[in-house]
Amino acid sequence: MLQDPSQKYLPHQTVHLPDRQWPDRQLTHAPRWLSTDLRDGNQALAEPMDSARKLRFWEQLLKCGFKEIEVAFPSASETDFQFVRQLIEEQRIPEDVTIQVLTQARSDLIERTFAALENAKCATVHLYNATAPLFRRLVFRQSKEEIIQLAVSATRQIRALCEANPQTKWSYEYSPETFCFTEPDFALQICEAVADVWEPCAQRPMIVNLPATVEVNTPNVYADQIEYFCRHFSRRSAVCISIHPHNDRGSGVASAELALLAGAERVEGCLFGNGERTGNVCLVTLAMNLYSQGVSPQLDFSDMKQVVELVEQCNQLPVHPRHPYAGKLAFTAFSGSHQDAIKKGFTACQRSSSSLWEMPYLPVDPNDIGCSYEAVIRVNSQSGKSGAAWMLEQNHGLVLPRGLQQDFSRHVQQQTDRDGNEMTLSALWQLFRELYGPHQLAGRQLLDYRSESQGKGVLSLHARLQTEEGVMTLQGKGNGLLSAASEALKARFNIAFAIEDYHEHTLGRHSESRSAAYIRLTFAKGESRWGVGIDNDVSRASVQALLNALPLRG
Repeated sequence: MLQDPSQKYLPHQTVHLPDRQWPDRQLTHAPRWLSTDLRDGNQALAEPMDSARKLRFWEQLLKCGFKEIEVAFPSASETDFQFVRQLIEEQRIPEDVTIQVLTQARSDLIERTFAALENAKCATVHLYNATAPLFRRLVFRQSKEEIIQLAVSATRQIRALCEANPQTKWSYEYSPETFCFTEPDFALQICEAVADVWEPCAQRPMIVNLPATVEVNTPNVYADQIEYFCRHFSRRSAVCISIHPHNDRGSGVASAELALLAGAERVEGCLFGNGERTGNVCLVTLAMNLYSQGVSPQLDFSDMKQVVELVEQCNQLPVHPRHPYAGKLAFTAFSGSHQDAIKKGFTACQRSSSSLWEMPYLPVDPNDIGCSYEAVIRVNSQSGKSGAAWMLEQNHGLVLPRGLQQDFSRHVQQQTDRDGNEMTLSALWQLFRELYGPHQLAGRQLLDYRSESQGKGVLSLHARLQTEEGVMTLQGKGNGLLSAASEALKARFNIAFAIEDYHEHTLGRHSESRSAAYIRLTFAKGESRWGVGIDNDVSRASVQALLNALPLRG
C-alpha cells in the first residue's frame, strides 16, 4: 500500500445541502421492494443459474412476498430470453406481481426485449446508460449531449413499443447508471429529458432509479444526492424514486436506509446481498432491520433457514455464518458475559406478562424467523457459567443453582481449554452426568426406601442401595428424610460431611412430572461436592442427589 494514497486516489465530490432534512426523519413504513436476484444477482455468479434453478428461486421470491421481480436481461442470452417466455406462457406470474427486465439503450436489444415480453400482463422495462464523467470520457467517449440523446432515443422507442402492445400494463424504469458519481445537475438534466419523452402519469407509470452502481462515498453523501434530486426534479410527484445500492465500501445497507430517509420509495437488491464485486444491498437485512423496529417489512422470512438453503443451492454460494439475521451464528453467543445477559433476559421474559421483546444482545426473537433457541448460546473456552447452564435448562429442563453453575462451568472450561473445541450438547450432558448424576452414578443407585415417624420430630429411614459390591442396606435416624439418610451414610462409610445447599424444582407443569434435586456437601477439609437427582418422587430424587454428591467408590 502507498504511504500517501492521496497521490493516487481522490475523494469523490459531495453535495452542498446545508438544510438537508433526512437526518431528522424516521423510517415508519416499508418501501416498495424489487428483487433483482434473477438478473443482477444471476449475472454475478461464476456459473449463472439454468432455467430450473431460476424457477426455484422465482417460486421462493413469490413465497417471500415480492411483488416486483427483475427476472432477466432477455437480450443478453437465450437462457434469459426463454426464462421470461416460460414465466409468461406457463402463466406462472400471479396477478399482483410485476416482472421487470433490463435492456441497454440499443435499438436491436430493445426489440429483442419486447419480443420476450409478448403477452405479459404487467411488465416494467428497465433502461440504463452510464452517465458519470469517467464513463463518458473513457468508456463511451461521448459528450453530455450525446449521452442524453442516447437515453432519449431509447425511451422514445420503448414508449412506441409499449403503445403498440396495449394488452400489457406497462411501466418504465430509467437508470442513470453510475448516478452516485455523476454531477448532480447532469443527473437531473438527463432524467428530465427522459421524463419529457415518457410523460409519466397514472396511465404511464415511471420509476427513476438512482443507483450507487459503485459505492464511492459515505452513506450520508448518497442520502444528500437523493434528497437533492428529489427536491429539484420537476416531475417528482409523478414518478417513483428507486435506489440500487452496491456494497463496495461495505455500507450498502446504511446507504439504502439513509436514501429512504432522503425520499426514495423503492429498493432494488438481492437476498443476502449477492451481486457484482462485493454485492448488492441485502434485502433480508433491510427488511429485518425494519421488523426489529416494529415496522412490518411486507416480506415474509418466517422460515429463514429454508430461504438460506434455497438461495445457497441456486447461487452455489454460501451465506456467511455471521450474516445478520440469517447466518447460522447470527444469534449465537460464545462469550460468557453475553451468555449471562441473554440467560437473565430469557428468565425475565418468561416471568413478564408483557409481549414486548426486551432481550440483551438479540434485536429480534429468533423464533419469529423459524430459528430455535438452541443455537443462541453455545459453549467453548470463552464461555462462562451461564452458557452451559442455559443449554441444560433449554434441553433438559434443569435450572442449576448459581453455585452449581459455577462448579460445572469450571469443569467445562477445563475440558474446552484442553480440547480447544466447541462443546456439543451431547458432550456437555455426558460430562454433567459423569460429575453429578443426575440419575445415578456407578455404584450408588437407590433401589428403594421407606421412612417412619418415631415421634418427637424423629424420622427413621431404611434404604437399599445398589453398589459395585452388591446390594447394601442403610439405616438411620434424623429430623427429616435427608437428615436420616445423611446419618446412615456417615455411619456406613465413616465419612463426615454437612449439607450446605439444597434446591429442588419440577421439570414440568403437571403433578406427575419428574422433579430435580440439587445438593452441595462440604467435607472436613473444606472440600465441597454437588450431586443431582431426578425422579418422579422428589424425596427419592433428593436422596439420590445426596448419594451422587458423596465421593464413594462402592
